[in-house]
Amino acid sequence: MKPDLLMMGPLHAPTQARLEALYTTHRYDLAADKPAFLAQAAAAGHTAMATRGDYRITDELLAQLPALRLIASFGVGHDGIDTPAASRRGIVVTNTPDVLSECVADATWALILSTVRRTVWQDRFVREGRWPQGPAPLTGKVWGERLGIVGLGRIGKAIARRAEGFGMSVAYSGRRRQADVAFDYVPDVTELAHASTVLVVATPGGPETRGLIGAGVIQALGPEGYLINISRGSTVDEAGLLAALGSGQLAGAGLDVFQGEPHVNPAFFELPNVVLQPHAASATHHTRQAMGQLLLDNLAAYAEGRPVLTPVGADRPA
Repeated sequence: MKPDLLMMGPLHAPTQARLEALYTTHRYDLAADKPAFLAQAAAAGHTAMATRGDYRITDELLAQLPALRLIASFGVGHDGIDTPAASRRGIVVTNTPDVLSECVADATWALILSTVRRTVWQDRFVREGRWPQGPAPLTGKVWGERLGIVGLGRIGKAIARRAEGFGMSVAYSGRRRQADVAFDYVPDVTELAHASTVLVVATPGGPETRGLIGAGVIQALGPEGYLINISRGSTVDEAGLLAALGSGQLAGAGLDVFQGEPHVNPAFFELPNVVLQPHAASATHHTRQAMGQLLLDNLAAYAEGRPVLTPVGADRPA
């Protein structure tokens, strides 16, 4: 008989298929009567859940699942999960870090290059037949410029390694200076922006970083600066960013994440100096398969009484 598994919603399709083959899955999102679903799950004593970091799991919901002991999340971000409440209730939360860092760093560099060198705009310039009327305007450059990284975790480090190949100077901000890196540490994000040509936001989402990139940071980055956001839409003041992009106070932006996604403020669509992606930085076949396998491995470790592989909040290397 297959063990039971609660699910908050659908996951990556191949991972979903493997979960359904290994477990009897119970989908919260498909329940017509959600309080009754939770009451039934509590009565059955379900102990494990699979979810995504953007599916909301509140303290109120956890209170209705007293037997729950594991929340295995697909993705590195977990800002939708009330992790302090889970910890207080003796629930371990796992995520899927490390396996997505390199592909996210690749996508970050695609955004940096396409934003600074205006690749998407220039593609349209050629397709629309405008080249015969005259050359496209000149662009900024990447090589030899100054890169600031907000949040030098696993992804931030992977981004920084690639920057060295472009001869860039790298500085970073974060909660603390890291002893194992040679890059300059600038604790104040506004000061980091002032010293950067390209500012990459790679910090986790959540209340601590909400609105971190506000008007002051954008102003410090300046009319020759570029903002790249691959963290969460909540980290950036979108109204301030739109105003700066429209007025020339910022040279350009490359955005993989947005407030209220998948619904994006249509004002972005009218701007020629912004490159937009649909939260796709980790969206490669390789990475999604690896994320799914790590989620499955965490569930298996819990079921077999072994330590889970990637608990959120554990003291793993940054």
